[in-house]
Amino acid sequence: MSKRFTARTVATAAVLALTATGLGVPANAAPSDSRTFTVVAEDGVAVDTAVAAIKAAGGTVVSRSDEVGMFQVSSDRADFAARATAAPTLIGAAEQKAIGRKPKLDRVEQEHLLAAAGARAGAGAKKGAKLDPLDDKLWGLEMIRADKARKIEPGDRRVTVGVLDTGVDASNPDIAPNFNWSLSRNFAPDLTDVDGPCEVPSCLDPVGTDDGGHGTHVAGTIGAAANGFGLSGVAPNVSLVELKGGQDSGYFFLEPVVNALLHAGRSGIDVVNMSFYVDPWLYNCTANPADSPEDQAEQRAIIKAMKRALVFAHNKGVSLVGALGNNNEDLGAPRTDVTSPDYGADPYPRPIDNESCWDLPTEGPHVIGVSSVGPSGKKSDFSNYGTEQISVAAPGGWFRDGFGTDTFRTDANMILSTYPKHVLQEEGSVDADGNIVAGFENSVFKQCKANGECGYYTYLQGTSMASPHAAGVAALIVSRHGKAQGRTGFGMSPDQVEQHLYRTAAEHACPEPRLQQYRNEGRDETYDAYCAGGVNFNGFYGYGIVDAYAAVKTPLKPNARP
Repeated sequence: MSKRFTARTVATAAVLALTATGLGVPANAAPSDSRTFTVVAEDGVAVDTAVAAIKAAGGTVVSRSDEVGMFQVSSDRADFAARATAAPTLIGAAEQKAIGRKPKLDRVEQEHLLAAAGARAGAGAKKGAKLDPLDDKLWGLEMIRADKARKIEPGDRRVTVGVLDTGVDASNPDIAPNFNWSLSRNFAPDLTDVDGPCEVPSCLDPVGTDDGGHGTHVAGTIGAAANGFGLSGVAPNVSLVELKGGQDSGYFFLEPVVNALLHAGRSGIDVVNMSFYVDPWLYNCTANPADSPEDQAEQRAIIKAMKRALVFAHNKGVSLVGALGNNNEDLGAPRTDVTSPDYGADPYPRPIDNESCWDLPTEGPHVIGVSSVGPSGKKSDFSNYGTEQISVAAPGGWFRDGFGTDTFRTDANMILSTYPKHVLQEEGSVDADGNIVAGFENSVFKQCKANGECGYYTYLQGTSMASPHAAGVAALIVSRHGKAQGRTGFGMSPDQVEQHLYRTAAEHACPEPRLQQYRNEGRDETYDAYCAGGVNFNGFYGYGIVDAYAAVKTPLKPNARP
């Protein structure tokens, strides 16, 4: 998942961010009595009726997303949220705030950077097949047989994969050949109290940039070019589309995420990867008694808007792939949430009712939920699981894999992918001259062309890294089995993509004993995980570990309609 939500330890952050058009209150705006809210209408309410109710509550509509009944509203009334929530035609209103600070290193994804340098040294994980120079470090490509798949189907340029994340660094030589400039958009302007100073006067970063790094890493796993340079992705010939819905700091708020999904549906994007959850609630509940009435209304609005957006994108032909989460938790039997809200107020214990609470988007409609495994094939200790939500498993890395061998606690157990140079410089692993700092030689790599153009790569781990492996396989399925649609279109039904992904995944039985403990890896009983289910489907692996080679080699079922 993202830098923010894998850590679970960061301080408070801003609430619902601005719209794609940037019409909300800029992060650097002068103080004003007016505040900005996100308002969601009830089912079946006409847009004009909702606008009238917003006006009656004391608000002014700044922008709107009619497909999901979502509105950005400004108001100078202190009681606007309560008035809007009381309106029978509106679900609720959530105020946009800018409170908090930028998160520090993520304790799951960047666990290796928090370990001693000596502990990181070692022989590393099993080497993968060498295609591009760094591909021998990509054990994940070999595990899902992506190296063999590309001999049959390397991906079709017409197939577009949306990276709904913190941005994508299109200057990386492995990203540049496949980056789709025409469809890419930024839906999440910077919020200075969360993201730091704006890089541009408008606070809307240019397309093709990534000040967080997370999105670039995800993009490289999906579709880094097989160009004899750096490393290659699962589907090295598909087109990558930046859908910036996450803040530079790693927070993902409702409005940018919804607008990104709407754009994906309207634009005919084939696959969208979602490695995040929607802030500020780890679980959004319809009426959690631990929450205030206003917070309950906010969560109902988030649930409704996200479900509408996911259904809209799916109905428009988008295959939706999501990270299952890094909270080492059975999503069918969730623990008490002690991390929410993650901005605006101190978190407090919230008992979670599985019937009325959702981790979004992974528990939303039509989302293919992906768990993480390490090089050994064992479920990563941090990975969420559970028969109710899981779909498939994929390589997400596990720093602590390989206990009892020389690979234990080595960077090579994680996932290597593309990363922005300036983010590595900010993190201290690359110096001002672009050279790797001593002590980081095992975790950061630099590749340069004869013309001086360089690309940078680093290791991360998490279900955020597993999900793009599955998204890459989904893109290969569309490339191999899709059909021409209309005069200029090309694609495949998301239902058929999902069915074929499950059918061709490599079945993986539960481990024995089924109750897995991670004491050897230094984890306490809170990491204990029970694997329910059989060989065909279970809570650790779903229908199996995704298999790119089987996905492109296996014909579609007879009479299946793409």
